[in-house]
Amino acid sequence: MDLSYTDDERAFREEVRAFLRDDLPPDFSDKVRKGQELTKADMERWHAILNARGWLAPNWPKAFGGAEWNAVQRHIFEEEAAAARAPRIVPFGLSMLAPVLQKFGSKAQQDHWLPRILDGSDWWCQGYSEPGAGSDLASLKTKAVRDGDHYIVNGQKTWTTLGQHANMIFCLVRTDPTVKQQEGISFLLIDMETPGIEVRPIVLLDGSAEVNEVWFTDVKVPAENLVGEENKGWTYAKYLLSHERTNIAGVGFSQAGLASVKRLARAENHNGKPLIENPHFAARVAQVEIDLRAMATTNLRIISKAAAGSAPGVEASMLKVKGTIIRQEINDLARRAVGPYAMPFASEAVEGANDMIPDPHEAGPVAAQYFNNRKLSIFGGSNEIQRSIIAKVTMGGGA
Repeated sequence: MDLSYTDDERAFREEVRAFLRDDLPPDFSDKVRKGQELTKADMERWHAILNARGWLAPNWPKAFGGAEWNAVQRHIFEEEAAAARAPRIVPFGLSMLAPVLQKFGSKAQQDHWLPRILDGSDWWCQGYSEPGAGSDLASLKTKAVRDGDHYIVNGQKTWTTLGQHANMIFCLVRTDPTVKQQEGISFLLIDMETPGIEVRPIVLLDGSAEVNEVWFTDVKVPAENLVGEENKGWTYAKYLLSHERTNIAGVGFSQAGLASVKRLARAENHNGKPLIENPHFAARVAQVEIDLRAMATTNLRIISKAAAGSAPGVEASMLKVKGTIIRQEINDLARRAVGPYAMPFASEAVEGANDMIPDPHEAGPVAAQYFNNRKLSIFGGSNEIQRSIIAKVTMGGGA
């Protein structure tokens, strides 16, 4: 693989930079920089700005309204958006459900749901994990029973990210309890406003409610909302998860995070000496930079494979594991670089008061990011499970 950028790719990078400079609202980048929570209106507004430019769905084929960027273009945009502190686009509809619909959905489903994802008519959330069925997703118990032209759904989902904002949820449900676990699962699209659905927030340590429980009690779902074939949902779920694992790696966010760590570490500390001159700390920064550069190359290979029409294989698991380790290491380095200014719930202590930090506000989100990103090891398939997949595929036994 030739890793040098062509003239066209360099021109594309400049186009992206100009767009972010001119069209990214300053209050958005300021919120991201300070680690402040983006509102639903903020996320919908950024979604609309990208859609108006035709850049909301970079990996979608043009036939479905996407930009159909190649792997390098997508990599460049991710780098530049993270460096500009642009909000991250909510992935559930765009990057997770859409590829499933494009590959396995009916023409009617594609014609109806895909345009609504682009124009913001629908906000999707994911109904996968359940109590006792997280890493062991195949043991899920939420059931759907066919009743004429509908399915009747009963059960519970948990850790439903941003479910409080969603009007639609894509769910894995058990439609045949008599067969092997993986063979009795179906993929349903469910309107969150249907009677019988209750969303209960899960309050996190920082007081936010990013995730939720979703309860289903005799919820009627039109049979036409079944994606693909009944009892084939596990195949679609694996396809979706391969895309999610690639996204979790977050190369651009890691690059922006590493740049922030370097800025913080170059500031003089209370001893009058920059932390970056500490050999142990400098060695950790160097190692994570080496790992990140290697992962960026791997990421390009995987998204090239996805752009060619195939689902990423075991490489997606490798990228997920390494990507989460790198992001967590960067979070830890940032926490150590700002020292006591990383303490949670102490925003008043960094409100312009620490002149030793190049940008005092950068200390504010450090603790929240450190604790929140511990979840990266678990969601999208825990790192332990991913290592088992890698070992099984690379050492024999198949996928």
